[in-house]
Amino acid sequence: MAGPPFDQRDGRIWFDGDLVPWRDASVHVLTHGLHYASSVFEGERCYGGTIFKLTEHSERLVKSAEILGFEIPYSVAEIDAACIEACEADNIVDGYVRPVAWRGSEMMGVSAQDNTIHLAIACWPWPSYFSPEARMKGIKLKTGPWRRPAPETEPVHAKAAGLYMICTLSKHAVEKEGFDDALMLDWRGRVAESTGANIFFLMADGKLHTPIPDCFLDGITRRTVIGLARARGIEVVERAIMPGEIGAAKEVFLTGTAAEVTPVGLIDELTYTPGEVCRMMMADYEKTVGKTVAEDKAAE
Repeated sequence: MAGPPFDQRDGRIWFDGDLVPWRDASVHVLTHGLHYASSVFEGERCYGGTIFKLTEHSERLVKSAEILGFEIPYSVAEIDAACIEACEADNIVDGYVRPVAWRGSEMMGVSAQDNTIHLAIACWPWPSYFSPEARMKGIKLKTGPWRRPAPETEPVHAKAAGLYMICTLSKHAVEKEGFDDALMLDWRGRVAESTGANIFFLMADGKLHTPIPDCFLDGITRRTVIGLARARGIEVVERAIMPGEIGAAKEVFLTGTAAEVTPVGLIDELTYTPGEVCRMMMADYEKTVGKTVAEDKAAE
């Protein structure tokens, strides 16, 4: 991403209840979250000064922490307020918001029952995750080398930092071959998602098919788009999807807070043409965001 390194930016970060200078928002190298991945986070988008689906994100952050066995020392309402405060402090109107919670450094070892739980929130201007040119023609995916784990092996329904290492590895691997992102399968060999977004396929039956989120996140944008599709009279089928089926898809797109609604033009050697449904879902999502911003302004 363009710009200075993330530890050398101007502005302020909300850190354990206070706004601190951006460069001072640091932790010790023996922080438990760094060594043992006891950390959870959220990714949120701010549009026109309004954080989209803010409370849903804060609720998920709290739930993710509970799944990892710790309690964030702030309520959902307090986290909401802190996210808004962080955006206002740096005059972020259209940007990205990153709350993160983690176990501190009082104990260093697998067990860390007495470690302090910290919460920080940073925000910065951020355009579309993929370039406008890439979105117009559809991004390129390649099946990644790592698979989503089984629910009994990892806390798969938490937005936990440790679960994203295989995403980083997969994305790096396919980027070396000229692809934009990786398509991730699950431990059974079924289609799961991309490295940071859910996936939908428009099949010949005219229905949108999407994998059941039983070993990965049921994304907030995913749920939003399912609602938008059904409002259009498009049936959405949540089911197990095997890689051998996706060649029959007419259109493919990703959904996520960062990706928003992003058409896919290539998966491995399979090509797709972003069409009416992709355009419709992109437009409807943008309208939903715009409506939310307008309602927020009217309530002020």
